[in-house]
Amino acid sequence: MKRTTTLTLRVLAADLLWICVAMLAAITARFGFGWGDETASSVARSFGPELISALLMWMMLSSWKDLDGFASGWWLPTVISQVSVAVATLMAVLLAGEYLARNYISRLVLLYFAALLIVGFTGIRYAIYVAIVTKRRMGGVRRVVIVGADKVAAELAAKINLHPELGLEVTGYLYPEGDLRCDEIRDHRQSTTVPALGIMELLAEKKVDELVLLNPQSSQRELLNLVAMCRNAGMQVSVVPPLYDLYLSQAAIVDVGGVPLLRFQQPEAPLATLAAKRVVDITLGILLGILALPIVTISALILRLRKGQAFRPEMRCGQYGRPFRMFRLNVDRLPVNAGPGERFLDGLSISELPNLLNVLKGDMSLVGPRPESLERANQYSEWTKQRLNAKPGITGLAQVHGLRDEHSSERKARFDLQYCLRPSLFLDLTLIVQTVWTLLARSVWTQASKTQPAMPAGKTEILIGVNRSQSGAD
Repeated sequence: MKRTTTLTLRVLAADLLWICVAMLAAITARFGFGWGDETASSVARSFGPELISALLMWMMLSSWKDLDGFASGWWLPTVISQVSVAVATLMAVLLAGEYLARNYISRLVLLYFAALLIVGFTGIRYAIYVAIVTKRRMGGVRRVVIVGADKVAAELAAKINLHPELGLEVTGYLYPEGDLRCDEIRDHRQSTTVPALGIMELLAEKKVDELVLLNPQSSQRELLNLVAMCRNAGMQVSVVPPLYDLYLSQAAIVDVGGVPLLRFQQPEAPLATLAAKRVVDITLGILLGILALPIVTISALILRLRKGQAFRPEMRCGQYGRPFRMFRLNVDRLPVNAGPGERFLDGLSISELPNLLNVLKGDMSLVGPRPESLERANQYSEWTKQRLNAKPGITGLAQVHGLRDEHSSERKARFDLQYCLRPSLFLDLTLIVQTVWTLLARSVWTQASKTQPAMPAGKTEILIGVNRSQSGAD
């Protein structure tokens, strides 16, 4: 199921071509179409090095970060955020190089160039996404059945749906009768009950191309027989390793005499990354604080007049379990009986803007796992406690996926640990930009903010094997 490099190379090739077109268009927009030989020569001397630098820098960025738009699952706001941050990085490098080389060129050209890059790169990725979806609708997919019926099975199906570039379509789930352990799977409309001996006939009838084994509860003999029959029938067999939750840690494969071992390591951010993150927190924290000051001041005055108290300090569990006092406006979360003003403050998370004080104090970061109450943290499992290894943040990967305080800690921990696994300033800046989209979507299009690109409801069938003790190969 690994993404091929063909897609990445196609996106990169289209990007490089668009960089050339965008530079020419930006120069034309600034100087017009009436170029003489002398003007063209002067433009080539001035902007030629910038164009070459932009091409080389974009290739480096693309090799450093997955910028094809599909790495974390297709979602247009994520694509726009990644492209915007990458283009901003590119322009910062170009401006720095221009300053050091004392080669001063038109700032208006660079502004046009940056705008065209963001629009063009986003358009390229969306066009490729449309082409992939069109191919899927014409039948260009591999049909997959997942062996399992727990939360991991539902999570895997959702992630497959978010990766149309894989060319996979979840046809259904295969599990012993009575072994359904996930409401998300139970809610599907269709189900089929078959005896174990009829499983292969049903898979052939559904034209299944691939079987994914996910912590199956059947005996080892039944499992090996099923795998053998599927391979003999030309079906590909994939396996999700046991203890899937551990794969949110850094894993290294160690070969011991031909026996593969997976060694899990605690992810640690380099000191340079942590130092740079703190600099960004202070810099952006001050800038955002200045911008937010009028909004917070007006909101605080209104709350003071209406409720007698403007702010509500709350104790939260910080990094390594250290408690700290988090500042926020005196607004209830999910205010059912409150007025439209309080609902507006909660919907756009304006009530959390005083968290910027915690960022400047060092209790929090702009991006990180959202801090929870001490009572809730005391109920963490050992697995969930891993989220406390990172400094808490105002926003994070869980928040841009629409998760808030009312959602379970375990569900948010999956996203938080994914963030902790590969921390970077690029990811932080991307999440900050994406948070703006999430807040706007929550307030204007509430339902749209909760919806990810997915297959139509009811399309997936549930395939149930009745007799788990009966081997299909006997």
